[in-house]
Amino acid sequence: MSSNKEAWGTRVGLILAMAGNAVGLGNFLRFPVQAVQNGGGAFIIPYIVCFLLMGIPLLWIEWTMGRFGGRYNNHSTPFILDTMGKWRFWKYFGVFGIFTNVAVAAYYCYIESWTMSYVYHSVVGTFNGLGQGEVADFFNRYLTIGKSTTGIPYEAAVFYILCLLLNTYILSRGLKGVERAAKIGVPMLLIFGGFLALRGLTLGTSGATPEHPDASAWDGLNFLWTPQFDSLSNPTVWLAAAGQMFFTLSVGMGTVHCYASYLRAKDDIALNAVSAGFMNEFVEVVLGSLIVIPIAAGYLGIDWVKENAGFGMAFQTMPYLFDQWGSVISNFAGVFWFGLLFFAGITSSLAMGTPWMGFMQDEFNFKRSPAAWSFGALILFIGLPTVLIYQVADNGVVDLIFFSEYDYWAGTMSLVVFALAEVVLFAWIFGLKRGWPELLSGADIKIPVVFKYIMTYVTPILLMVVFFGSLFLPEGGDWLLAFQNISNGWSLDNGSIISMINNTGIKQTIANATDPAQIELLKQKMNYINAARLLLVGLFAAISVLVYVAYNRRRKLNLQTQTV
Repeated sequence: MSSNKEAWGTRVGLILAMAGNAVGLGNFLRFPVQAVQNGGGAFIIPYIVCFLLMGIPLLWIEWTMGRFGGRYNNHSTPFILDTMGKWRFWKYFGVFGIFTNVAVAAYYCYIESWTMSYVYHSVVGTFNGLGQGEVADFFNRYLTIGKSTTGIPYEAAVFYILCLLLNTYILSRGLKGVERAAKIGVPMLLIFGGFLALRGLTLGTSGATPEHPDASAWDGLNFLWTPQFDSLSNPTVWLAAAGQMFFTLSVGMGTVHCYASYLRAKDDIALNAVSAGFMNEFVEVVLGSLIVIPIAAGYLGIDWVKENAGFGMAFQTMPYLFDQWGSVISNFAGVFWFGLLFFAGITSSLAMGTPWMGFMQDEFNFKRSPAAWSFGALILFIGLPTVLIYQVADNGVVDLIFFSEYDYWAGTMSLVVFALAEVVLFAWIFGLKRGWPELLSGADIKIPVVFKYIMTYVTPILLMVVFFGSLFLPEGGDWLLAFQNISNGWSLDNGSIISMINNTGIKQTIANATDPAQIELLKQKMNYINAARLLLVGLFAAISVLVYVAYNRRRKLNLQTQTV
């Protein structure tokens, strides 16, 4: 075990790095889409409740665990968890804190590379004069890497590698590199976001055209911010809100533990955690809701937005919408928007690299630079399939198969499993008799005592509801109907975990298909899906083996120390 003595230079740098970890592409791309797909204002109340009852408690728990583990020179979740629980298998639950970051970074850097590429295309004016359909077609052609949009062979792969190299280089500079990137990236993100949010607020109906005469930015804002209290009885909306909260706060990933492990023993964590959490929520709920949806509704109408909401919507529409502002202003707006996404992305992807680096430095005596480049090499190996393997549907839409599988299993389910494990460990095994004073040690704010009981009972119960709700999701997501007809059996939705594992949905599609070419394409897709899952399982197993080897190294070192 090494003696890694790195520490944060300033409190501002720490908070900005933590905020950068949380503030990511999910704030600007995923949140608006989730809100649209779950009824707009119907989504907001459950989301805020999930933030207060799960998000904030989990942030405090992870900051506390990280600082506690750092006291014993542990900077990765396997041995942070091992420090807090006597059961030797806790360290293998901690594997999720490394596995998740590697798997998510593999496809997250790909999205990040899209933003880098689109900054370039905005500068050179690629989108000037293109219609909305042409902009959407550009995005699809970009994803089919053999069809270059710049003349660069395999353009998407090239930008992916460039983006990964930049991340790796900054990581190789250690905490100082991450801190410096956060101090630049987060303020620029807020400036760019503020500029575009102001445009979303002031657009009104000025973007209406004969093709979209009812277009109004106000319709987009009203849709998002008109509360619908009947949503409180819809479990599907609650599940979506909880999933978004996990994604955007980066809880259940292990990055918060790693960052906090470099704090000194009496450094505040109570106020720091709240500051980073609320900064993220401001960016997401305020800025995130004022850009994509209002601007898109202002030119294309709210009905179009509802029908076309998806992760790639911003790439398929925003360059066209900016072009309506005139060629010069549109180029600047494109640079602002995609530059904002890039800064949001890189501050998060840098955080994903730190758990692996902390583990390799602590357990295998890697120096900072080799640890960073080993992370880059691993991400390249795991991530290239997300770039290279895809299928194109009849309507021209590109299906990124490895991307989708990584996002679901590593970017969603792993977060919930790990979060549930760490809450149980902190509140029930380590115990709040020790955990609560540890959280309050050096605190610059007084935490309401009610959160002690929320951490103990409410948060773990909600996490179990989220997990088992995803495991046994009923057909169509209609929980009320499922319970009413429970005497007839429980029909699982194709989106449930059990059905996903069994590939139920695609098997049904194959069974119902009659076109031999389509059947062959679907079988190929299922093979790709299984290959992606096997790669994820292999990654988890490989990290587990490394943890086992590291554990034995520690045992031998302790025996040698005792002998001496």
